[in-house]
Parts: sequence; C-alpha cells; structure tokens
Amino acid sequence: LAFSSLIVVSGRLADLFGYRRVFRAGLAFTALAFLGCGLAPAYGWLLTARVFQGVGIALTLGAGPALALSVYPESERTRVLAQYSAAFALGLALGPAVGGILVEHFGWRAVFLARAPLAFVALVLLRYVPAAAVKSGRVFDVAGAVLLATWTGALLLALALPGRLSLALGLVAVGSFAAFVVRESRAAEPTIRLSLFRDAAFSIPNLASVAVHFAGFTIFLLGPYFFVRVAGLSAQAGGMLLALGPAGAVLGSVLSGRLVMAFRARRVALAGMLLDFAGVAIAATWDAQTSVLLIAASLAMQGFGIGLFQVAYTDIVIATLPIEDRGVASSLANLTRTLGVVGSATAMSALFAYAERDALGAGQDANVAFLSGFDFAF
Repeated sequence: LAFSSLIVVSGRLADLFGYRRVFRAGLAFTALAFLGCGLAPAYGWLLTARVFQGVGIALTLGAGPALALSVYPESERTRVLAQYSAAFALGLALGPAVGGILVEHFGWRAVFLARAPLAFVALVLLRYVPAAAVKSGRVFDVAGAVLLATWTGALLLALALPGRLSLALGLVAVGSFAAFVVRESRAAEPTIRLSLFRDAAFSIPNLASVAVHFAGFTIFLLGPYFFVRVAGLSAQAGGMLLALGPAGAVLGSVLSGRLVMAFRARRVALAGMLLDFAGVAIAATWDAQTSVLLIAASLAMQGFGIGLFQVAYTDIVIATLPIEDRGVASSLANLTRTLGVVGSATAMSALFAYAERDALGAGQDANVAFLSGFDFAF
C-alpha cells in the first residue's frame, strides 16, 4: 500500500531533485526497513517496518529506470530498458528460490536480514554512477501529490477491506480522485499530465499492463499453496519451481529489446500479453495428476510473455512523455504493475476463499476444497 501510493510521487521527486539522490534515499530507507523487519519483536513492529520498506522501494523504483536511462544516450533507450527489466526479473527469479531456502533452514526473519547487506552494498556502488543534471526552476505539486497518494491508497484499501469500511474508503477514493483531476487540470506543472490519457494509444497500453499483471500474479498468489498442498513439494522445491516464471521473464526481457528495435513495440507488447494469458490458461488446468514438466512449462511461458510485454510497454510509455519526465514515466509503469498485482491479490483471494468455503460446506475434504477454490479463481 505504501509503495503503490507513493510510486508516481517518487518518480516526480526524482525528476525534480535528481534520480541518483532519490535512488540513494530509497536504498537507505529500504536497508533500515529490512533490519527493522528482521529484528521486529512483535507483529506491530513488523507491520510498521514493512510500511517503511514500501516507502523505500517506492523511492528506489521510482528513480531506478530513469537513473539507468540517464547514464546512456537516447539511442540506447530500448537496450537499457531491456537490461533493466532483465535485472528486475532476475531478482524476482532469485527471490522465491533463495527465500524458500532461507525460510526452510533459518526462518522467516532471514528473508529480511539477508537483504539488508545487499542494499548497503548498492549504496556504496552508487558512488560510481554519474548524476544527471537537474533542470532548475521546476515546482513540486504538493497538493497534487497528496491527492494522488490519497486516492491510490484509499482505492487499494477499499479493495482489501470488507463491509462499510470498504464503502467509506471507496467514497474517499472517488472524492480525492475528483479533486486530483481538478487540481492537475489547473496546475502549471502537474504531477501527471492527464491529457495524455485521452489518447487511446497511451491509455490502452496502461490498461493492458494492469491486465497482464493481474492475470500473471494469480499464479504467484495461489501457486505456492498448490505446490505444497496438492503437488506435495517442499517449500524449497516450490520456490525453485515458482522461480521459473521470472526466469522466463529474464529471457523475454533480453529478447524484447531486440524485437522492439526490429518490429513495432506495440506488436511485441501484444505477443507478450498473449503468451502471458496462455500460460495462465494452462495453469487453470493444473490438478493432482498434472506433471511437474507441464507446470514448469506453463510458468516459463507466462514469465516469458511478461518479459516481452514489460520492455515493450515501458518503451511506449517513456517514448510518449518528455525526457524531463522520465521519473514519472517509469513510475507509471511500476504503478500499473502494482495495480494489477494488488487487484489480483484482492479479487483472486476473495474468489478462492468463496469457492473453497462453499466446497468445505458441501462436505468435501480439505485438498478437494482447495482445488475447487483454485479452479474457480483461475
């Protein structure tokens, strides 16, 4: 929630105050948050540290792609985006595999404590990255940033929480969004130029990004439980299997950079979207008799599709906005990914729980009821 609410605001801060400076602040915040999570004496402390972790990651990812692009000439844009996306996907591939090992042998705290040194090393290495010049005289739209964070946070909380509280938060989200639209239409230098979304060539790829990550995250959400409860795998083996999706995304990202330069970015994005949906469609057929090879193939296909899509989509968004708004452009790519992920986590969890509860009420055993919920969600 903290990450989603602040990611675009972080991109604007990076545009105004420097990509390296904001990236450094995000790394420092994240490193301290990892330590706070790993050393938390109680759940409230863990939750607070996780909020700070979200703030740090928003600052880091809000500046990250723009920082990478600032080091190279504009002619290298697509290649740099491909390398950045491949590195991002490699991190996602290593996470489940290494996380499974850490949880199994050292407990959950190790998942946080092991990452703090990585953030500190990155802080040290950042000194070798040149700082791009910052255009002076630009103004930070404080009111627009507050309204943007408010409506994004209220919307995501409304999706996650039940009953009347959800309705109240939904009203807050609608009201703050309306105020944000009015504010941005009058601001001399808005956080986001909303006129861009009137162009279908810009708005449709952003909606497509939400859809791609909504579908794809369903596997990350329910897959680990399937591996352990139905396929009978250990946490370590399940983590390694789950890592095949991001591993496919690494390959897809690398190839996407070349394909975008050879063909139109929109064609590559469409191909990636179709492969993502095909992988998810195969995952919808998993059951206790499904071979591990078929599971692995569907995970790799889905991840490969996301890798193809993400580079092409980010290239489309960044090419649309002026070069001085690179932070907002890269943050928008992160925001659509996060909206898809959070929307999937919320909606698919609810659909799964509804069907599983219904199956348990009908007298089915726990594993059969789990598969009923799994099938219904997919």
